[in-house]
Amino acid sequence: MAARSPETPSYFPRLAAERLDIALCRASASVARAADKAAGEQGLSVGQHLVLKMLAAVGPCSQQVLSEELRIDRSVMVGVADDLEKAGHVRRERDPRDRRAYAVRITDAGRRALAAAERNVPGFLDRTFEALSAAERAQLAALLGKLLAAG
Repeated sequence: MAARSPETPSYFPRLAAERLDIALCRASASVARAADKAAGEQGLSVGQHLVLKMLAAVGPCSQQVLSEELRIDRSVMVGVADDLEKAGHVRRERDPRDRRAYAVRITDAGRRALAAAERNVPGFLDRTFEALSAAERAQLAALLGKLLAAG
């Protein structure tokens, strides 16, 4: 494949303007890679961070609920919960409302790991979205929220 010369305009901006789906997918992939890298530096995967964040916010819940709410595939959620449990960040306990089910509960170690990871989120967001003004970030958040609510 021939290299693009410096004078040749980039095709992708035009494609992105025509195909918002492609632009959103590429932007999402770029942000996901940055999030994975940043999370890895903290010792938690993005999925683990999200699980701890939800458990701290809403209390114990089943892996199924975590999977549905966080939009993490059920098969992936098993590994995330296993890894968090091995690290001592969560415990699986019998659900008092349904003795056949298990609830995942955050531990004190999980709360400390979450607090450490959360301290790094503002800097990560600032670096990742530095091309956008505060107003543009708010607008992007509103638009993405609208798309997610619709789908």
